Amino acid sequence: TRYSIAEEMERGSVVANLAADLGLELGGLAQREVKLDIFTNKKYLDFNKKTGELYILEKIDREYLCPAKPASCFLKLDLIIESPLRIFNIELGITDINDNAPHFRRDRVELDVSESATPGERFSLPNAVDPDVGVNTIKTYKLSTSDHFTIEIQTGSDGTQYVDLVLTKSLDREERVVHNLILAAEDGGVPERSGTANIIVRVQDTNDNPPRFEQPFYTINMTENIPIGTSVMKLNATDLDEGENSEIIYSFTLYTSEKTQDVFALNRDTGEVTIKGIIDYEDMKFYEMYIEAKDKGEHPLLGQCKVVVHVTDMNDNYPEITVQSVKNTVAENIPVGSVIALVGISDRDTGDNGKVSLSVKENMPFILNKSSDKPTHYKLIVSEHLDREQVSEYLITLVVTDAGTPPLSDNETMTLELLDVNDNVPQFPQSFYTIRVMENNAPGALLSSLTAFDPDLHENQYLVYFILEKEIANTSMSMLFSINPENGNLYALKTFDYEIEKDFVFHIEARDSGSPPLSSNVTVHIIIVDQNDNAPSIVSPWCERGSVVEEKITRSTDKGSLVAKVIALDKDSVHNSRITYQFLQLADASLFSLDQYNGEIRTMRMFSYKDPRHHRLVVVAKDNGEPALSATVTIKLLTVETAVKAYSDMTEMSLEYDVFSDINLYLVIGLGSVSFLLLITILVTIVLKCQKVKPSKSAPPSRDSVISERNSTIADSTLVSNDAYWYSLFLAETRKGKLVVRQPVPKGSRYIVSSIPRGTGLSETSDSAASTLQV
Repeated sequence: TRYSIAEEMERGSVVANLAADLGLELGGLAQREVKLDIFTNKKYLDFNKKTGELYILEKIDREYLCPAKPASCFLKLDLIIESPLRIFNIELGITDINDNAPHFRRDRVELDVSESATPGERFSLPNAVDPDVGVNTIKTYKLSTSDHFTIEIQTGSDGTQYVDLVLTKSLDREERVVHNLILAAEDGGVPERSGTANIIVRVQDTNDNPPRFEQPFYTINMTENIPIGTSVMKLNATDLDEGENSEIIYSFTLYTSEKTQDVFALNRDTGEVTIKGIIDYEDMKFYEMYIEAKDKGEHPLLGQCKVVVHVTDMNDNYPEITVQSVKNTVAENIPVGSVIALVGISDRDTGDNGKVSLSVKENMPFILNKSSDKPTHYKLIVSEHLDREQVSEYLITLVVTDAGTPPLSDNETMTLELLDVNDNVPQFPQSFYTIRVMENNAPGALLSSLTAFDPDLHENQYLVYFILEKEIANTSMSMLFSINPENGNLYALKTFDYEIEKDFVFHIEARDSGSPPLSSNVTVHIIIVDQNDNAPSIVSPWCERGSVVEEKITRSTDKGSLVAKVIALDKDSVHNSRITYQFLQLADASLFSLDQYNGEIRTMRMFSYKDPRHHRLVVVAKDNGEPALSATVTIKLLTVETAVKAYSDMTEMSLEYDVFSDINLYLVIGLGSVSFLLLITILVTIVLKCQKVKPSKSAPPSRDSVISERNSTIADSTLVSNDAYWYSLFLAETRKGKLVVRQPVPKGSRYIVSSIPRGTGLSETSDSAASTLQV
């Protein structure tokens, strides 16, 4: 069975109903095995058992299936049905459609055609191919519009068409170098399809154009003394031909003089004119060159031009500097206006090229003054004050310049060294030094290093250090301190005691070795720092070292009564001299109490018949130093049944204490003056009050004693003394409620000072023991 279909049918398209054409029942096909064999490597078709139709499974390309382009193209297949076996041979004819456009095997064709080619010359072009057959294959060729070319089509014995390109008009390469043509091949199908190829025609040159310069005449202006090798100009001749026909060689003609050829060189390949000799305006003011350009064609063609070079005069002589007199070293304090050097300038040129001027390069403290009688002579003068410490050496560069175009210049450098002058005083980093020194220092100890700086040089820089003499208490500073004159190291010459000297203020001078020498000084404040090197001293109740103080008290004394008051003094600083008191030995802790700050010993209860008559109290006074120092006093207390004797007869022992041995003289004088004024005030007040108060009967006053009874709210106290110690003791006692009285003592003693408990008047002196101090 034969069928015919067109190529490129869509998938699923029905080719034929085989069941109907072959007389097959559709009901029986569903129960039987049906197979479709296609004699090709692709399965283009398939059989539908339900409908009995043969349909397209894959598009069929006739050009692929039958590449040899036969007139007829068939696809063979067998339909095999089993049970029982039946085979049907089927032929499917594939008809062509115009589905391929013509195409050239080379889409770009290049042709080289000489511009001397004559019209009518033919040039073969490649033909196009079209896979389609019949009317769908190539029908004709067409060429794009051209004034110089056309095409002719020829048909071969096998029907193949060939195309020739024909020259119809002469070519000129200088007018158009390349002709771009398009050749199109068209088939006879419907719709019509076509393919194109680019035809590139390159016109080959012939030597038909001579070289030509840009202009026939050139004028060049140049100055003399141009360096050898300098380019004067570059000639450019052009040839419209190409290849060797356009390659140009440059040369001088016979009209060019030998002298000109000795001065100028001509590059035969590039046409560049350069200097090869010396051009001197005084020798020759202009040059003429005749130059020709020749191409390299088989029959060379040439062109000519003329070059005229005018030489102009130039500034070819450098100005000169002549230093006639110069000072290479001067003192830094040289006066302003001093002459450093005499300078002359000159230039061998003339006119503007010979006019010269002189200047100092950079900004320097120097100026140039032109000589009035010789304009080319100058004086180099100092214009500002010089300072070696800022600039120690000057490199003075003098620049001479002429007025030529371009100007020429020369320079001369002079070295000026400044000699040092002692114009800087030594300087300390600080104007005031505070140095702390611990007391009890070792003699010769280094305290500090006081170093000054002097920016001068040599002997003007060498410093010597001195301590400016100053006496304190008839003692010179040089006996207390020493300074190394070379390096400023300050040393202590003695051991300092804070209790004697608290600080020192003096001056140290640094003096250089210049002539005259310069100096400066600095204030030094030495502060002596206290150490805890003094133990407290018991001043009340006073007793000789190792002895015992005896006190009496009535057994009927009330609770809280003052038994005794321990007073200790410490010569150290405030921090180290803070005294605290405590019992070191006490038999009955329930009977007596001790205030740790003021040293008051008081009864904590009344005495009973069981208490012993004798009591031993050991009190220790400690300072606040590190480590702490202390002193002790032993008080032997005797309890009695009756009141003690009159206060004037209660002297127990003398108090001998050298008050002035360790106290600074200035402090004694000051406190003594204050005590004297206070004494007069108190005496006047007591006298006035004694006129109003009735004397006590229980204890008649002693000779030369002054006793004051306290009124209802204020207790007055009297102090008869002429030194600072008694004044301080008076203040301490009266603050604690006692009356301090100075009274005569037995022969061999100076004064008796008694402290009497205040609050009950003189009649109570028999009930409370008074502590007696002898001075």
